[in-house]
Amino acid sequence: MYRVGKVLNHNSVIAISSEDNQEYLMMGKGVGFGRKVSQQMEKRPGDTVYSLKDVTERGDAKSILKSVAPICLELADIVLNKAEKEFGNIDRTVLFPMADHLEYAIKRIQSHEQISNPLTDDIRVLFYKEYKVAGCLEPLIKERLDIQIDEHEVGYIALHIHSAIDTEKVSQSMQMARAVRECVTLVEEETGKKIDVSTLAYNRLMNHVRYMVARVIKGEKLKVNMNDYMEVKYPLSFETARKICDEIGQSLKCQFDEIEIGYLAMHIERSAEDEME
Repeated sequence: MYRVGKVLNHNSVIAISSEDNQEYLMMGKGVGFGRKVSQQMEKRPGDTVYSLKDVTERGDAKSILKSVAPICLELADIVLNKAEKEFGNIDRTVLFPMADHLEYAIKRIQSHEQISNPLTDDIRVLFYKEYKVAGCLEPLIKERLDIQIDEHEVGYIALHIHSAIDTEKVSQSMQMARAVRECVTLVEEETGKKIDVSTLAYNRLMNHVRYMVARVIKGEKLKVNMNDYMEVKYPLSFETARKICDEIGQSLKCQFDEIEIGYLAMHIERSAEDEME
């Protein structure tokens, strides 16, 4: 059982639990309609409840709640509901940083300030399902606020969704996308060939770099060493891979295990072969 602490709008209230006397954000269609402060209420099927004691990358939930419009909370809740249907269990604490991002995104658009993200194409491929879920915001924001968001904003929301289904923080997801873009750029520079982000070659290389970066962040290591074979068989790809591991390692402030060079070289070689087909 809860009692109403504050009605935010028709679809969201701050509710105080009778069990622990703590404040929660309760969201659901019509949950706040006709409610009065101190009125008793129960959580209905379909309502979502968020603790206000959570601390996120963007600050604590209670502070964020005070600074964002209820519509941004609603939009974030809708996105998380769709993400839950797509991925299963998710971390709902992402609601607050996502709503905070939406608040600033909407203000930027209303002020005619355009953002550009050079990693949008990579995010779209790297986190394909998350990007697809995030895309539900475009018609919603257009319908409710008469505002058109672009693909770059969708990309940023996709990172928040990814952080809700994975242990990665948004900053880590961005770091991974940046590492993938840096790797692809270096491969293009070393080989003199452009890699199309829509090709199988890019997908293979991108997925390998994604897991390579995840391994170094988590401290995991590969077991089979292919370095001797790749260095002799494909010396150019091997040297390119070594250079990439060194440069990305500096960017991430970490050091890749030597074994990673051979595997990356294999994917660089495959990428070059695919591009020639």
